[in-house]
Amino acid sequence: MSARFLPVGPRCLLVELADLDATLALFDALLADPLPGVAEVVPAARTLMITTGPGVAADAALAGAILARQPAPGTPPAPRSTETVEIPVTYDGEDLRDVAEHMGLTTDQVIAAHQDVLWQVAFCGFAPGFAYMTCDDARFDLPRRPAPRTRIPAGSVALAGRFCGVYPQETPGGWQLIGRTEVPMFDLTRNPSALLRPGVRARFVEGAAKVYAMATPAAAMTPTGLAIVQSPFPMLVQDAGRMGQAGQGVSASGALDLGALRRANRAVGNPSDDPALEITLGPVRLRADCAMTLALAGAGQAVVIHPQGRTTIDPGAAFALDAGDQVQIDPPARGMRSYLAMRGGFDVAPVLGSASTDTLAHIGPPALTTGDAVAPANRPTAAITPPASAPDLPMADQVVELPVTLGPRTDWFHPKMVERFLAQDWQVTAQSSRVGIRLAGEALTRDAGELPSEGTATGAIQIPHSGQPLLFLADHPLTGGYPVIATVQPQALDLAGQIPPGARIRFVADAPFAPITPEGQP
Repeated sequence: MSARFLPVGPRCLLVELADLDATLALFDALLADPLPGVAEVVPAARTLMITTGPGVAADAALAGAILARQPAPGTPPAPRSTETVEIPVTYDGEDLRDVAEHMGLTTDQVIAAHQDVLWQVAFCGFAPGFAYMTCDDARFDLPRRPAPRTRIPAGSVALAGRFCGVYPQETPGGWQLIGRTEVPMFDLTRNPSALLRPGVRARFVEGAAKVYAMATPAAAMTPTGLAIVQSPFPMLVQDAGRMGQAGQGVSASGALDLGALRRANRAVGNPSDDPALEITLGPVRLRADCAMTLALAGAGQAVVIHPQGRTTIDPGAAFALDAGDQVQIDPPARGMRSYLAMRGGFDVAPVLGSASTDTLAHIGPPALTTGDAVAPANRPTAAITPPASAPDLPMADQVVELPVTLGPRTDWFHPKMVERFLAQDWQVTAQSSRVGIRLAGEALTRDAGELPSEGTATGAIQIPHSGQPLLFLADHPLTGGYPVIATVQPQALDLAGQIPPGARIRFVADAPFAPITPEGQP
């Protein structure tokens, strides 16, 4: 098949190709001769998700330029790496017998076949360090389990859809488990952190890995700075996100309401994308152990408690604290997330180029709870700016309209299901998180076919087997295996990150779904 171009958003599209080899061959071509304005390319089993930079549209012109780079049919992928790693495995997986039945082999023959082939990483996704490895033995083209497990232990070696993978951390999953390894797939003390990266080859051998004990650092003293006196939910450090780590299976993360993050930083004279504290709901109480200047933007309102009494701070305005002063943030009437910036910044160490805490990948500074504190960094600052205007935030009893682009997999659903998706109000459930907003409503149905794993954008609305949508937010997995019926447009992502449980969402599409016709094509 020729390449098919599917819309994701104004700056993102999905290129669908015939198979993995064709996908990797086009990926190689785009790496060798990059297109101007393309910010990131995420390869998957049969697709490339292509995201452009600001001011560059993911449109027919871009599709035409990509098509012009497409190699001739049958072009093999370029040799990707000379590195081969050996992974010891204990073959005791719960699905080993089922895999043997699928393959028409004994369990010993499955183990021998798994060790005989050379596995090569095609792409990474799902979780940091999770590598999709493929081989030339067609017998390993196996289905996923009928129902995914809610918990798969870290180190599990698994098979599905002609891929082999090793789960780097405990997570839900639907692949067939054949064994386990103690070799860490993702380790921030390594450079690069991911053991298996695109192009790296792996051989599996039977046996237990030799694990070396790591030195345990001495317990750190609680820093002097801003202390957390009370917080019902963990506070997270967030900045503008962790870009450019797709090759290790790491998504961007970052503040859910980037506009509020930037307003808080500008109010105290920081660079707009500096790390700040992301505060969920409330009530929250903080104590200054030294003099400092703060600003709060987003859903909450700050009240300073000092020896002279209480002072209510204008939303988004900078305010000064002396040592011993406290800040109180009550549960907001609108929205659900606030951003607290400190003049000169917080003293937090970046991880993979960002200080954002990714709750799915467990990357970034640890969450802050009652009794913790964070110190000032005292970095150079600019002039403090007046409070910037802020958008209205939703209440728990409101219906919030979110604009969407239909795609990339809208055509996996009958037109009546697409109409149902757009016509009803979807309830935001309490099971929502930074990974995504779980919605409840009249379920959507589709054909039972399986979708090969492909890249997912922030704002993607995935429809799992339950038929209840999941709207991906900043900490979503880089790839997913359920069809995405629509994608929230980028200008509405800040609003989506502020929608509280109990509110309802209505999705609004300004155009019907249609694949993108490359410029110059009939």
